[in-house]
Amino acid sequence: MMQLAAIDIGTNSLHMIVVRVRPDLSFEIIDREKEMVRLGAGGLEGRALTPEVMHAALLVLSKFRRLAESHRVDHILAVATSAVREAENGGEFLHAVTEQTGIRARVITGTEEARLIHLAAVYGVGSAAETTIVVDIGGGSVEITRGVGANVEAARSFKLGVIRLTERFVKSDPLAPRDERKLVKHVDAEAGEYLDELAHAGFDRVIGTSGTILSLGGIATGLARRSTGILLRNRRVSAKALRHVKKQLVELSLEKRLRLPGLEPRRADLSVAGAVLLDGIVQRLGADDITLCDTSLREGLVLDYIARHRQEIAQVDRYPDIRRRSIVELAERCNYWPEHAAQVARLALAIFEETRAVHGLRDREREWLEYAALLHDIGVHISYERHHKHSYYLIKNGDLRGFEPEEVDAIALVARYHRCATPKHRHEEYARLPRKRRQAIRTLAAILRLAESLDRSHAQSLSSVELHDRGEDALLQLRTSGDAELELWAAARHAAPFERLLGKPLRIEISGHTYAQQSDESSRVPGKAVRGRRDRRLGQDDAARAAGQVAERRRTPGVRHGMELIRPGQGRHQERKEEKRADPDDVQPVARHGLR
Repeated sequence: MMQLAAIDIGTNSLHMIVVRVRPDLSFEIIDREKEMVRLGAGGLEGRALTPEVMHAALLVLSKFRRLAESHRVDHILAVATSAVREAENGGEFLHAVTEQTGIRARVITGTEEARLIHLAAVYGVGSAAETTIVVDIGGGSVEITRGVGANVEAARSFKLGVIRLTERFVKSDPLAPRDERKLVKHVDAEAGEYLDELAHAGFDRVIGTSGTILSLGGIATGLARRSTGILLRNRRVSAKALRHVKKQLVELSLEKRLRLPGLEPRRADLSVAGAVLLDGIVQRLGADDITLCDTSLREGLVLDYIARHRQEIAQVDRYPDIRRRSIVELAERCNYWPEHAAQVARLALAIFEETRAVHGLRDREREWLEYAALLHDIGVHISYERHHKHSYYLIKNGDLRGFEPEEVDAIALVARYHRCATPKHRHEEYARLPRKRRQAIRTLAAILRLAESLDRSHAQSLSSVELHDRGEDALLQLRTSGDAELELWAAARHAAPFERLLGKPLRIEISGHTYAQQSDESSRVPGKAVRGRRDRRLGQDDAARAAGQVAERRRTPGVRHGMELIRPGQGRHQERKEEKRADPDDVQPVARHGLR
């Protein structure tokens, strides 16, 4: 099942949940963390986030990232709210988050924040058919929505968060009556008209979410039942009880509030502004009570992601491994040809196994080859012309999950070299790799190039391949289930890099016939030659050429050969009159006597 991490970079605290998405698209929380980091302290109203709070937040987010990775999550969803949204250096902070933790957080608007909170609250309380008002009190802002079930009809965000109100109005301890009146007047001026509209429209329930409201609810339930261990989730707290809590908090000093049952100590200094604010909202709405809810923005992120990625979530059961799944998802986003890609990957892996003793590569490189084969043609999504280069770009920027950066580079380069130019030192992306990595890329690209040519018709006509060392040459035995003439034509054009890998000519045996590499001076089978100046797609007219026609490819510098059908009476071991020039990266560490 898919697992997600959702992070809320709030004004007063940082929260993360890790969830497992069930097959019915509900979810269960399997881990959660929170840290009180007041990004908004001194950083609201367009002021800068301080270096101290940014450093503290980065440490927490690094811990969140490690925790998420320990659960092997498929995605990390992260958003920043009021403090980062308003800070003059908010963009700089998010850049540091990405650079130092790898978490890509985005800033969301107050309205979007309200919508996501509404989704979470309705999901948590289970009020799918009710008309609901949801109130969330954060450090920098307050979000208030109205909707039927998950359908939000009205959503507003107000700059009335508890940090903001505390800094502006709480000037004494306990709070002076005059300052309380100023605070109430300010809340009415900012949100009163909107609250009146909601009250007039009507509602079935008011839901309160966020740490501030839950903390106030804990005090209220503790006073009412003389118990601080009571579960707060979905508990209704009367407006009368909330007003009593407000009056008590306003009258208490910070020292006494810290000892108040049910109040989280780290919220004690902000609780006065929070209590006055919540009481004012409930009274203005005319609500009899408020339902406490412990789901909020984090859960809303998860629900929103599930709603927008149903198909991707369904993929998880098909591809439990996150690396393979991200490859398939990228391929599908680019409208790849699954049958062709799978055939090329199958052939490439078979050739890889047949040549293990030659190239000496490991299973890690084998996996790169498979994934490059699955993605080699995705560049066609942009344009067929130069699509190998488009494939490289899409893979490099395809947000492949579970891969190290050097692995993404390797897969992209192997796909890039499946056609046209072979790896060259003048190619910057290739040249900057260490020598062993260049050798691996050259080897894998040669294998992929040959494998791709063996499904040139996209008909999946080959069922198996075997490679045999015959001393002077190598024999590639193919089993077919249909016409393979296009495959032979393409293989003739693209076999040179593979021959350099083997260090000897390649002959192909298929359906009782032998196709051999021959020099230009060798006699040719009579018939019309097909010469390709570019690697183009062939139509039905090309595929319909009669058996016995000769396919000849453009020559590779320093290697002159063709590929022909050898018929009874013709020589099978013509001498090659020219030597092949080996690239330094073609020198292999393993002896070439390991072919079958």
